[in-house]
Amino acid sequence: MHITHASFVTLPVADQDRALRFYRDVLGFEVTADLPMPPGRWLQVAPRGARTVFTLSGPGMGDFEPGSARGIMLVTTDVDADCARLTEAGAEVRGPDDHPWGRMASFRDPDGNGLMLLTEAHQ
Repeated sequence: MHITHASFVTLPVADQDRALRFYRDVLGFEVTADLPMPPGRWLQVAPRGARTVFTLSGPGMGDFEPGSARGIMLVTTDVDADCARLTEAGAEVRGPDDHPWGRMASFRDPDGNGLMLLTEAHQ
């Protein structure tokens, strides 16, 4: 096996423009692709410098149920500040809580996809 990384993670969404506003304007992700692609639109976002991108897959772009993605961990240098920003933007945030591996919180995007934030513990 010679796998080096994941190319993209699919986030099923009902409204790509609404999802784009959340991922770009709230989370600060950059748009890496926004192309017409029958039967919909190929829309990808990512944190600056990331190798793995997120495909905001809208209606007609595969057999995905909006809000069905779970367990996506985003690493941050300041989980508390990011939680405050998410709360200000209207997201429901659980945590942050301390764990042996770091300080972690969870939230959902506007479609209900489950994401987590982690500030890793320094060893």
